[in-house]
Formats: sequence, structure tokens, C-alpha cells
Amino acid sequence: MSMLPYLRAAVRPALRRSTPAQPGYDTTRDPSASSAVVDCAVYREGRRVEGSVCLTPHEALRRVRDDGGFAWIGLHEPTEAEFAGIAATFGLHPLAVEDAVHAHQRPKLERYDETLFTVFKTIHYVEHAELTATSEVVETGEVMCFTGPDFVITVRHGGQGSLRSLRHRLQDDPELLSRGPSAVLHSIADHVVDGYIAVAAAVQDDIDEVESAVFAAPAKGVARGGDAGRIYQLKREVLEFKRAVSPLLRPMELLSERPMRLVDPDIQKYFRDVADHLARVHEQVIGFDELLNSILQANLAQASVAQNEDMRKITSWAAIIAVPTMICGVYGMNFEHMPELHWRYGYPLVMAAIVGSCFAIHRTLRRNGWL
Repeated sequence: MSMLPYLRAAVRPALRRSTPAQPGYDTTRDPSASSAVVDCAVYREGRRVEGSVCLTPHEALRRVRDDGGFAWIGLHEPTEAEFAGIAATFGLHPLAVEDAVHAHQRPKLERYDETLFTVFKTIHYVEHAELTATSEVVETGEVMCFTGPDFVITVRHGGQGSLRSLRHRLQDDPELLSRGPSAVLHSIADHVVDGYIAVAAAVQDDIDEVESAVFAAPAKGVARGGDAGRIYQLKREVLEFKRAVSPLLRPMELLSERPMRLVDPDIQKYFRDVADHLARVHEQVIGFDELLNSILQANLAQASVAQNEDMRKITSWAAIIAVPTMICGVYGMNFEHMPELHWRYGYPLVMAAIVGSCFAIHRTLRRNGWL
């Protein structure tokens, strides 16, 4: 399916952002190299603490432990060396750290001691002028979220799904942000699911376009069944979409229904709304898959019917041609004693018999729908 996330992972060192290095946070990293840390801030009573712009993760955690609040650290495709210092500082479980660094995980929710580890698959709709058999329709990425009592660490993979706008939106809502790390987790989940809804609407348009093309009258000289490649490609992209949506149902169900110490009870109510939206998107994606199956079968059936019609026409013309072939074959044997062989009107009579027979067969076949 979409190979872009894998390609980005392969060329990640060359594409690293030019964010200034955070001194003192990773002693194994070259100081001249760029950092995977996109943003690191401390929030107290729903507001970003002044002077927390250039904090290192270690300093952010120290401020939180001393003065209260929580830290939110955002990273983009960190290497093992870049993430090792943060993992040690916040006491993250090695298994979760391995998943966050190497990515390509299915959506899930896991608890490690006092930390929740959540994986979201982000989906981005790829704009295209025309849907072809090789068009990329959806592009996937990943957002991993470590949620603790006083910190949130987000790890993003892929070129899409930036959380910068989400962070700014939360900072404009101090009342919600004052609920702590669980408010950030809910906002990320809501942001990802809202992206699913937008992509589902765009994919619906592509399916409608393909469906109209399949059932529309074919252009002159264009054979039926030519849309099979486009349908199959769209079905593959819908399958990629389904892999992002379906596994997330269970984590959202747990976050919305099961009491958790790391999730504020008031925030848990909002997770129910996210779970409801996700369930609707899941139903849409399942419907897309079934509809594409029906469209593909209809397309193949139309191609089969068109082939049968062609074969019937070929057979009909072969039957018409068989009449003169048979008569001319008989008279071409040059026997001495043949009926009407030396009669003046023998030739016109034979030609009239050939034309009449062919006309009668043609009319009969046309009346029966074979021609």
C-alpha cells in the first residue's frame, strides 16, 4: 500500500528538521545535529509557563516536580539515541520505547506501571486530478502518546498529522488544558478521528466517481471492464484506511468506559464522543469495502456480458457465411452430372438462393437479439 512512511524512515537522517539542538538532553548526539524535539513546554493551571520555550525534557520534568503542572514534549521521528535520554528521564518502559522509535505499529492502548502508551494511525487524503490504477488515495502516519501523571510525550512518524495546530488550540482553552495530560490525550484522539471523518468524505467522492463510470454508457470504441484496475487500487487504499480505524475501536472503548487513574473522569465523558465518531467512520469504511466489492463484481460481469455479446455476433455471422460456403463448396466439386449445371438460369438461381437464405438467417438472428 502506501510506501511513503517507509521511505521517510529510510531517508530520515537527511530530512531531519533544522530545530536548534537542545543542549544537555542527549549526550550521545552530535551537538551540531538537529533535534527530534519539536516542542517542549510546561503547563500549569491550563496555561503555558513563561520561559519554558527552550527547556530540555529533563528541565521540564524538574520544574513540574518542583512547582506542579505537567510537561508536554513533542518529537518527530526520533532515533534510538535521541529518545534514550527522554525515556530514561521519564522512566518509560523499554517495550513501549522500542515501538515508538521503530513505528509501524497497529493502533493500541497499553499500560506500563503509571504510564499509558497509545498508538494512533493518522490518515491523510492525497489529492489527485484523476483516479487511476496507480493513484495513491490515502497516506498513513503514526502518533504515539505516552501519558503519565504529570507529562505527555508525543512521538510522530510520517510527514502528515502535525500536532502544532492542536497544541495552539489547546493553549487557547485553558479550562480544558487544566485537566492535565488526559485532556491532551483526548484532544489527540479527537484530532485523529476528525481526520478520519474528512478522509472518509473524500474517499466517498472517489467511490461515487468510479461507480458512475462503471454504470455509465461506454464511449464508442471503449470496451467494458476497463475500470477494474482503478476499482482494485481504490479497494487497496480503503483496506489501508480500515487498518487504521478498526484496531482503534477497542482502545477508545476502554478509554471511554473503564475507569483509569490517569484519565480524569470528566475527560472520560469526552472520550465517549470520540468513540461514537470512530464507530461511525468504521461503519463507513466497512461499507466502502463492501460497495467496492459489488462495483468490482458488476464491472467484471459487464465485461463478461460484453464478451458474450461479441461471441454471439461472431457466431451469427459465421452461420450466415456458412450458407454460401456450403453451396459454393458443392458446386465447386466439378462433378459431371450435377443439377442445373448446364442450365442458362442455373447461376442466377444459385445466387438468389444464397442471398435469400442469408437474408432469412440474418433476419431471424436479428429478431432474436443476436445481431
